[in-house]
Amino acid sequence: MTHPHLLVETNGPVRTITLNNPDRRNAQTPSLWAALAQEAQAVGDDIRVVVLRGTGASFSAGIDTAMFSAEGVPGEERMDQVAAGGSDAVQRAIAAYQEGFTRWAQCPAVVIAQVHGHAIGAGFQLALAADLRVAALDAWFAMRETSLGLVPDLGGTGPLVHLVGYARALEMCATGRPVTGPEAHSIGLVNSIAPAADLAEATESLVDAILFTSPEAVRALKPLLRAAIDNDPAGQAAAERAAQTPLLMGRMAPPV
Repeated sequence: MTHPHLLVETNGPVRTITLNNPDRRNAQTPSLWAALAQEAQAVGDDIRVVVLRGTGASFSAGIDTAMFSAEGVPGEERMDQVAAGGSDAVQRAIAAYQEGFTRWAQCPAVVIAQVHGHAIGAGFQLALAADLRVAALDAWFAMRETSLGLVPDLGGTGPLVHLVGYARALEMCATGRPVTGPEAHSIGLVNSIAPAADLAEATESLVDAILFTSPEAVRALKPLLRAAIDNDPAGQAAAERAAQTPLLMGRMAPPV
């Protein structure tokens, strides 16, 4: 699926997906979320790393709030139209929107969000949809949904609580306050930070480190570690055995 505000570039085992609507600070819409879901689903085993990034001054300033106005966004459904369909229609719409975020956990590649400038609301949740986050020193994150009388609903609440804990997640979401790049790094929200001028280089260093390792091992590692969030100790031990067995057998197999 092509989208006018999405650039997709593939360089060997690395795919870069760029939000490209800088005049709107990469504001997001349902059609963009549908395109992101299809891009996530299209990632095959030949792609080892996906980098999510944005052009212009911001990673993404979140949902295009014009969707809440009477004028709406050309070509996009308005939120009043969604709400008018009743509870079931709202639930179906949100489930479809969430696919643009939750599918990244299911793709075989390691997904890195390269964040600069604003990552607000849906932008913050897209960064949380990635496996790893690299942020510029001038980046800042905020959940502003409560200012609209809403809650975060694009798959970001689970990752946020797992990364920073319930109390910090509640405080961030309830107040909507900005979290700077250095603070995000100190609380474990992002993996590394760098000056804005060095952000691309810092991301490339992380990509190179991943590419240096075994493709099979990293491909097995991603679902194994994600399962650890919910598994009990016995279940996770079983998952480790299941993941390790084919790797060990492959490594120890006699040469043909």
